[in-house]
Amino acid sequence: MTQSHNFDRVARVYRWAEYISLGPLLERTREHHLPHLTACNRALVLGDGDGRFLARLLRQNPALHALAIDTSATMLQLLSKRCAFAGRRLKTAQISAHVADAPPGTDLIVTHFFLDCLAQQEVDALTQRISAQLQPGALWLVSDFAIPDSPLLRPMARLYIRALYLAFRLLTGLSQTHLPDPQSSLAQAGFVRIERHQKVHGLLYTELWQRK
Repeated sequence: MTQSHNFDRVARVYRWAEYISLGPLLERTREHHLPHLTACNRALVLGDGDGRFLARLLRQNPALHALAIDTSATMLQLLSKRCAFAGRRLKTAQISAHVADAPPGTDLIVTHFFLDCLAQQEVDALTQRISAQLQPGALWLVSDFAIPDSPLLRPMARLYIRALYLAFRLLTGLSQTHLPDPQSSLAQAGFVRIERHQKVHGLLYTELWQRK
């Protein structure tokens, strides 16, 4: 798969678009599991956008090294500027996640609101490939949207997510139109879920998985 979408156009307004959409809830979702990551030494961060989460992670873990991957040059510029305090602990690469490798010793993978840009078979392939490069005990942190279980909320959630996909198709060329199932992908790739937290009755969730 070639990633034809381009987030350069929305990079500089991405933060404010989030707040207009759901206030601080997306940011709080990303940061919920930060206290569980204090022992991590090396992170591979896929599609962190403008770097707000990565900046928090690097400040919390003064010895942590990170490789941030994104196809958007503008997003990486914003991320690098926000994380400039980390100096040589941060590396970036403007490449597709489909060809990105986890550096040796990586013990944390981060995918916040990123896997929803991929089709199910792409999520399957990504998790399998990255999992093969990790040691047992490595963590995978994933946050994303979901359709709530509540029959009353499901129609509204479906409409909201459909509108999000339409907006990103118009602004970035994103071709994906429905949410994948990263839980099945991670389980098949040898991970077990150890933490889960959700907001807005399940519309937003964040999970921590561990490599067996």
